[in-house]
Amino acid sequence: MYMPELHALSAMVIALGMFYGFIQGKLRVEIVSLLTIGSIALLLYFLPMPGQDQYAGLQLAFEGFGHYALVTICSLMIMGRGLVVTGALDPATRALARVWQFNKSAGLLFTLVVCMFLSMVVNDTPVLVLMIPILVQTAMRGGMPASKTLIPVNAAILIGGMSTTIGTSTNLLVVSIAQDLGMRTLPVFHFTPIVLSTVLIALPYIWLVMPRLLPDNTKAVAVESRTFLAKLRVDTDSPMRGKTIEEVRGRLPAGVTAWLPPDADDGYVGRRVFASGTLEDLQETARKISAKLAPAWVLDRVEADSGRTAQDLIVAEMIIAPDSRLIGLTSRASGLDGVALLGIHHARQPFRDTRQHSPDAPMKEGDVLVVMGVPEELRSIAETEGLLQIEGVQEVARSAKAPVALAIMAGAVGLASLGLVPIAISALAGAILMLATGCVRFDRVGRALSAQVIVLVAASIALGKFILVSGAAAWLGGLLAIFLQLLPPAGVLAAIMVFVTLLTNFASNTAAAAVGTPIAFNIAQQLGLPAEPLVLAVLFGCNLCYATPVAYQTNMMILTEGDYRFSDYLRSGIPLVLIMITALSTSLVYWYDI
Repeated sequence: MYMPELHALSAMVIALGMFYGFIQGKLRVEIVSLLTIGSIALLLYFLPMPGQDQYAGLQLAFEGFGHYALVTICSLMIMGRGLVVTGALDPATRALARVWQFNKSAGLLFTLVVCMFLSMVVNDTPVLVLMIPILVQTAMRGGMPASKTLIPVNAAILIGGMSTTIGTSTNLLVVSIAQDLGMRTLPVFHFTPIVLSTVLIALPYIWLVMPRLLPDNTKAVAVESRTFLAKLRVDTDSPMRGKTIEEVRGRLPAGVTAWLPPDADDGYVGRRVFASGTLEDLQETARKISAKLAPAWVLDRVEADSGRTAQDLIVAEMIIAPDSRLIGLTSRASGLDGVALLGIHHARQPFRDTRQHSPDAPMKEGDVLVVMGVPEELRSIAETEGLLQIEGVQEVARSAKAPVALAIMAGAVGLASLGLVPIAISALAGAILMLATGCVRFDRVGRALSAQVIVLVAASIALGKFILVSGAAAWLGGLLAIFLQLLPPAGVLAAIMVFVTLLTNFASNTAAAAVGTPIAFNIAQQLGLPAEPLVLAVLFGCNLCYATPVAYQTNMMILTEGDYRFSDYLRSGIPLVLIMITALSTSLVYWYDI
């Protein structure tokens, strides 16, 4: 085996340095990515490739920032943001909550399947963001402990994400690099049947076995949720009007207590219902009984302020300071202007509290108000009324835009799936429509885009190209081919998946894609195998990131919520990795008849 050329050796050194930086974790991912780009640029500027000038190297190093794969990834992130902020996925999350109330085991299975299909067209991270509070709240209400459900649900999301070309940014990166190497364009759902066939084997393990391998950390993560007293204004056309309070209670979430105000002597629901519960439960109660948590004219006013100022409505919790004007006033007499008061939490008093357990009781120092409005109005009342914000803000979903957001996402995915336009064009058009229709506001685009993902993808594209043109891919491919030629096709595919999976779980899936794709392409040429199944083996291996918390950002997101240890990921993830590698390599051999 000949020794690699200087540029090929340099490419491998830079790749190893990138992996080492990710594994060490001392530098941020963005810094490691930018250092990788800078190293390639400097090397090729002072030591150009044979037959090229200094500026050709600069173009190679920085072309990732203008690559169509990065444009596609950013466009998909914007569309995913549109689905979240408009609440387009809320019906699915409410359906999940209802199934969990019916049966824990059925709830987990239904959640796994729904998350799997959602993550086929929506980026993995937003899907998990939606699921975490549902699973945590379900656990607090006597459901399965969150520490036993978060890792399985995350695994299902990752499997769903690997089943389409747009499921994850890594998939797009692998397909894009392969296209640059000469492979045909793959439709969005081209390899979905391959992944779904493996789900039949993996799903029973995720559903029935994985929760048993995980600890019950309920006590470690349990947090007492703040409950609020609220006055629900029942709509005139609500089906609850005229019902008894007992009938209404049968429709409410488990954590909500409801009663009639003192002036409702007949026991039947009229214009008002008092309730106590968490903010999420009170919002769900208002939806179920067709009611509002604040007067309709106040809600109309704050929504008009949002439209006038082009600012999103947000909900914040504020504590009443000792010098607040509100002390001793009722919510009706408070005179809060420009915001909607949704509920009040009564603080425990140092001596006996004689206040009624009612949203109409006088406010006292330490009480917590949950209010909704535009940011400038919230800041204004905090300054003028002696209030202190104590919780992070929560954006109010622009539900009127939900059908528009769903239609845009469906149109973008549908056009690409039918092969009418490339996904890069349909995704960009979808992102533009999300902005033009107001589903995503332009000044909030920064919240949709991840700087970490952008520079990581750009660095991976540059590294992948350098590994190819420098001859490093050919050298590594030849070295691996010496050993792989002794294996059957299924063994070759499994070996490539194992190699990429190890890189993914201990470094970065995008970097693994950048290194693995050109190597797989070269191995296919040397062994006389079709390139497509080997490239898909790389793509699948990049998604088998179940075994460590550092393998993927969603793994890190659930680390604290589930109070997991590194060993929890290893114990539950390694068997799933082995199941998926065996099933996927077998399916690829059958699918491509090799």
